[in-house]
Amino acid sequence: MIIDTHVHIHSYPEDEIDEILQRASSVGVGLVIDAGTTLETSSVSVELSSRHDRFFSGVGVHPMDIEDPLSSADCDVLQSMASSNEKVIVMSEIGLDYLESSPDRALQFDAFRRQISIAKELSLPIVFHSREAHEDCFRVLLEEKAYEVPGVMHYFQGTLDDAKRVIDLGFYVSIARPIFRLGHLADVVSQISLDHIVVETDSSPQPFKNNRNNWTEPRHLRPIIEKIAELQGKSVNEVEEKVFANTKKILSKRWDIVEKYISCD
Repeated sequence: MIIDTHVHIHSYPEDEIDEILQRASSVGVGLVIDAGTTLETSSVSVELSSRHDRFFSGVGVHPMDIEDPLSSADCDVLQSMASSNEKVIVMSEIGLDYLESSPDRALQFDAFRRQISIAKELSLPIVFHSREAHEDCFRVLLEEKAYEVPGVMHYFQGTLDDAKRVIDLGFYVSIARPIFRLGHLADVVSQISLDHIVVETDSSPQPFKNNRNNWTEPRHLRPIIEKIAELQGKSVNEVEEKVFANTKKILSKRWDIVEKYISCD
């Protein structure tokens, strides 16, 4: 079974979500972990998880969506959503983003630290975002002792040194479709141990692509797994089994809950 560790399919109409999950299942994707980006979308994700067995949730505020300081009340809402819904199995999507259009960095730092604290208190794995902010992301994760819970650097596109630093922090690197277009990323994947790799699609609506069939969906995990196998000189089955084992390890404290739903059929 393949697990998509990071999607945003809560952004789709619900009738399309059923179809997306069915297409994913047809290629061996057993479950998806949907990531909220605001309090509102985290709540939507959690609600959807109650209606789809193979749909699990992460709650969090994305650094690009921080319009005001993350208040104690906001943190209480996140903590309540995570602690009162068993299908919330990660803290996601949190982190830092240094695009010119990104919110004030001081707000981002504070929100990142506060959400790491929630994750640690609830023993939730951390799935973090870093865009042009790796040095500060790694520093905050270390200072906040985020390594006390499992974690994933989502949509990894960094260098071999970045990958080694992520792994040294006790985190995993999540590989997505950029592996097909970034030569340096293919080189990195060929050089790091499979013991530290998970996969994702970061799926969300892509209206900029004219052909709906080309929109990234969890079903695209299959070619990602095949590409990793090619780069590592391993069989597809071996890669699929190891990536599954890695993801299961990250979710170990929630795996009994996961099993309850994925064994339904």
